[in-house]
Amino acid sequence: MFLRILVGFILLFCITACSNSYDNRIKISATTWIGYTPLFYAQEKGWLEPLNIKLLNITSLAENMYIYQAGNADAYTGTQYEYSILKKDMRSLQPIMVFDRSNGGDIIMSNLSLDALQDLDEPIDVYLEMDSINSVLLEDFLHNYGLEDKKIHYINEDQITIGELKMSKKPTLIVTYIPYNIILEQEGYKEIASTKGSLSLLVVDAMFTTRETYEEHKEQFDRLKERVDEAIEALKKDPKEFYKTVNPYLLEITYEEFIASLGDVEWINTEMNRELEARLRDASFPLEGLIR
Repeated sequence: MFLRILVGFILLFCITACSNSYDNRIKISATTWIGYTPLFYAQEKGWLEPLNIKLLNITSLAENMYIYQAGNADAYTGTQYEYSILKKDMRSLQPIMVFDRSNGGDIIMSNLSLDALQDLDEPIDVYLEMDSINSVLLEDFLHNYGLEDKKIHYINEDQITIGELKMSKKPTLIVTYIPYNIILEQEGYKEIASTKGSLSLLVVDAMFTTRETYEEHKEQFDRLKERVDEAIEALKKDPKEFYKTVNPYLLEITYEEFIASLGDVEWINTEMNRELEARLRDASFPLEGLIR
């Protein structure tokens, strides 16, 4: 009889422990973007499992936002654009860690030159993810180059579909980002503008969650920030090893293409200059809740 009770207590303890462990799990959704590779590196190195963190790899910027909005993730990665959209209904939503600033990583591509586009009378097919920073990037591009009055045919697709586009005979614009631009270049599309200087738009990539979720899982998020910083240091010290580790997430781009793409992001995970801080505050991007 005593043995049966003892076994019962042991089973109850195991079930409770497993339940508590499962309840404490954090799910984070992230898109395939060069700036989020430190998260993928941490996952492949087995650093996330001890923190009880599960990473969801999403291919669409809009889907990434919707997954979080539907409650299927506890935190998500994105830009200040997606943050501004969700903040309207989630008052306690806040950025908790920053990864990078796009410095050429967000790109406008075309099968025509800028001069040809400006002289065009026929409609332009524009491929982009509508409910994302892509739409703001396009708006900035059209304004900067005097194309606002052109006839635009908007085609809403995720980046996987966009990355598979063949060369079109119609006038075409594509709003994309690394590493999808590399595949499009191989098809023949050319970069005509980017966040490296020809576009005035500020694009910062960060992780967002609510104040309540952060406070509930503070230790996990704080330790995750340490792992992210370690991953970025690993990238700087041994980029080839880093590339080999995250390669399954990089659409089969070569090591040389990966290295070239790193020049299009500015890591701001540990240091942010005053000018950038001021621009973020002007954009209603709060810095007070960031894990330092």
